[in-house]
Amino acid sequence: MIETSLLSLGNLLSQIRECRACEQHLPLGPRPVLRASETARILIVGQAPGMKVHTTGIPWNDASGIRLRQWMGIEPEIFYNDQHIAIIPMGYCYPGRGPAGDLPPRRECASLWLDPLLAKLPNIELTLLIGQYAQRHYLGKRRKSTLTGTVKAWRDYAPKYIPLPHPSPRNIAWFQRNPWFEQELIPLLRARIEMLNI
Repeated sequence: MIETSLLSLGNLLSQIRECRACEQHLPLGPRPVLRASETARILIVGQAPGMKVHTTGIPWNDASGIRLRQWMGIEPEIFYNDQHIAIIPMGYCYPGRGPAGDLPPRRECASLWLDPLLAKLPNIELTLLIGQYAQRHYLGKRRKSTLTGTVKAWRDYAPKYIPLPHPSPRNIAWFQRNPWFEQELIPLLRARIEMLNI
């Protein structure tokens, strides 16, 4: 394999889409789902594709994606324009199901590919960290002991990062317990995105 620092972003993405590093652990086989462009100014970091995303190859192509776009205040045409928005989850392939939902993202993706990818995205001004896996990786010791605490402390990470809960319908109870999230943080998230003029 060619040294990743020598590859263009397009060639790097092609190598990632051909990756088979953890094939034996993936119940449906590898199908890396991610998007990026050197001009992107927003980076969305989730956990890993779900079953529907694996099937279609389109990131956030489910109920969670609809809610995420509502939070951001943008239409699908903007969301899926990789000239503006890069979508690089912590795991690029569907990891399979566990007893409480989808399994965690495989660690191989971040260890093999994340640093070379980020090095080729010089214009990112805002990174949305969706869920505990993204927050753990990007915030490290700066994150709070719970996801709720980290999201509540979003000002500690802004303007570069905004931590968010996962927009899954499974989290309805969390949204109901934390009305401040949609009342306070979502309007500020939309304003931050509007400032970027994407």
